[in-house]
Amino acid sequence: MCNLPPMICSDLDGTLLPYGQSAVSGQALTLIRRLQARGVLFCPASGRQYTSLRRLFAPVAEGCVFLCENGAVVYKDGAVIAKTPMPRDLALAIARDMWQGSEGRGEVMLSGENTSYLMERGLGMLRRIREIGNRYRVIADPADIPEEIVKVSVYLPDGSAAYADRFVPRWRQANAAVAGPYWIDTTLANKGLGVQALCRVLGLDPGQVMAFGDNYNDLPMLDAVGLPYIMDGAAPALRARYPRHTPRPEDVLARLLDR
Repeated sequence: MCNLPPMICSDLDGTLLPYGQSAVSGQALTLIRRLQARGVLFCPASGRQYTSLRRLFAPVAEGCVFLCENGAVVYKDGAVIAKTPMPRDLALAIARDMWQGSEGRGEVMLSGENTSYLMERGLGMLRRIREIGNRYRVIADPADIPEEIVKVSVYLPDGSAAYADRFVPRWRQANAAVAGPYWIDTTLANKGLGVQALCRVLGLDPGQVMAFGDNYNDLPMLDAVGLPYIMDGAAPALRARYPRHTPRPEDVLARLLDR
């Protein structure tokens, strides 16, 4: 029987959680339980916060490690084991630029360790944050945030593609990247650094780790591991970059467990 990877990391939206789906499938949860029974760590790797991820994976959460806020905050056993804050002046400058530069068609979220701070104007971000179960506060001025900021994002209900050229080059120093159909994220961390931190703490070889992703903010994670998989629905440039493709992570996990 082949060796299983010691840890499997998966992006959520567009990967393990198809766009428009609000819950992890029963099949996926069953496969994660089977992996955990075989000693494999499962790591949700997402731009979401810990509270939201813990809720989403509640049936299997005790055996998971969590890469949150695109790698800026990493949790194991309910405790933070790695965090990458942004310089406050940089985070505030990005937030104000995204608020003004989205021309009234964007809303801004600043992420702390486990709270989302929302600058909203009624475009749907608040509803979305409530749906995914984040802890949150609505704010008027980002300078009022009482903790370190780890990520700044803009929610664009008309689509992130229309604003990618505006924000991504401007904030390249903060790893600006399209994070889905409606989001552009900035952070000094990335999913690759989060995976590396986990491997350091847990004594794992990244070359033996498996990961699944579908978007540009997944690239550092996919590049950091030895067994990267890109989703069939990813952009052609991403599919060309990685030889392993799959329509669903569940298909790969089932083959791993059954062979």
